Amino acid sequence: MKKPVVFRDLGHMDYKACWDLQETYFNAAVQQKLDNRNKTPEEQVVTTDHLFFVEHPHVYTLGKSGDMANLLLDDEALAKVDARFYAINRGGDITYHGPGQIVGYPIFDLDHFFSDIHKYLRYLEEAIILTLADYGIQAGRIEGLTGVWLDESNPAKARKIAALGVKCSRWVTMHGFAFNVNADLSYFKNIIPCGITDKAVTSMHLELGRTLDFSEVKEKLKAHLADVFEVAWISA
Repeated sequence: MKKPVVFRDLGHMDYKACWDLQETYFNAAVQQKLDNRNKTPEEQVVTTDHLFFVEHPHVYTLGKSGDMANLLLDDEALAKVDARFYAINRGGDITYHGPGQIVGYPIFDLDHFFSDIHKYLRYLEEAIILTLADYGIQAGRIEGLTGVWLDESNPAKARKIAALGVKCSRWVTMHGFAFNVNADLSYFKNIIPCGITDKAVTSMHLELGRTLDFSEVKEKLKAHLADVFEVAWISA
C-alpha cells in the first residue's frame, strides 16, 4: 500500500516565509513523535508527511557547516543583484535559489519509509536523475558529494544540476533539493557553490538550448518522487 503524502505547490514564495512554514510542520511532527512516547500504541497519533514545491526570489542560503567566505558579496552587492542571504539550519554549505528552479521541501517522517538519511538523499537524487532522463539528459552521482551531476565520471567536465541539503531530527526531515530547470546561472558566480571550487553548475535549459515547460518538468519530477518513495499524493 502506498504511503499518503500531502503535496502542495506553493508557487512563488519568499524564502523566509517558506522556511517558517516548513518549521511549523517540522516542529509539529517532531513534537507529535515525542508525545507518542507517553501514549499506548492505540493512543498514538500518526504523523503526516508533506512535500512542498516552490520557486523563491533570488536568495543565497548557508548551511550550518558552511563557510561565509563562500559568499562573494557584501550587503551592498547583494542589494544590487536584488538578492537576500540567510544562514540556516540545514546541512551543507552555500547555495542559490531563484526563479526557474524547482525547490522541493519534503517534510517526511522517515519512520514511515526507512531510518537511513543517506538512502533518503539517494532517493531524492534518483527522482531527479529519472526526470532528466525523460529529456534525454544522462545524469548521475559523484562519490562523496551530494547532488545530481552531469559528466560525473569526467572531473574536468563534471557540473551540478541539482543541489541537496537537509535537516533531520527524530527521523523527521526538512529542507531538501534545488533543481536547475530555467534558472539564471549568473547568480552562481556570486558564490562558491557548496564550497566546491573545481566544478561548474548547469541547468536543463543550458544543456538543451531551450526554455523548458516548467509545469511539465514539475509534474514529471512529482511522478518520479511518488514512484521512488512509493507514495500517493493527496491534497491539503
